[in-house]
Amino acid sequence: MTAKRHTSPVTRVEDRVLLDAARDCVLEQGVRRTTLTDVARRAQVSRMTLYRRHPDVRSLLAALMTREFGELLTRAAASVADGPTARDRLVRGAVAGVRAITADPVMRTVLDRDGALVLPYVVERLGSTQKIAEAYLVGQLTAGHADGSIRRADTAAQARALLLTVQSFVLSLVPATADVDAEALLAELTHLLDAALRPEEP
Repeated sequence: MTAKRHTSPVTRVEDRVLLDAARDCVLEQGVRRTTLTDVARRAQVSRMTLYRRHPDVRSLLAALMTREFGELLTRAAASVADGPTARDRLVRGAVAGVRAITADPVMRTVLDRDGALVLPYVVERLGSTQKIAEAYLVGQLTAGHADGSIRRADTAAQARALLLTVQSFVLSLVPATADVDAEALLAELTHLLDAALRPEEP
């Protein structure tokens, strides 16, 4: 009994410490140059402690991205929770998410130094962060169908179309705003999403 009470909080702290160390390493040297040895050294834990949780760098970085962007998306959703309709919350939440993720130091480091690493999540499969975002979209779409603020359609197809649209802004906002005002572009995204979701006039 005593041993279990002692090890449980230590385990929780180690998870946070390991991911914090991974974040520091990524920001300092990029994703490709980050190794498990670097992270273990930064976290001041043995390599075996790290290996038991994450057998390779990919699984460690996937956990880091899920934590970082999951928190960003949660805060973006909370910032618009007082919206009068589900459509309002979805549109403003999506744009807030684009702002937050494109400004995040980890995302900027990945795109600026190791952009090729995100390609599999564009052309091969959806990652855990994309699934978190899609789950939020599904929730708001379902609420919008119920309150009448969102055009009724297949929820899964609507959510996936929205995810692909918003994702393109996340991945391309910096180069896309080299010669176009960022605020003007995000305003167009707001109009685009709102128009796509607004119920059709009878």
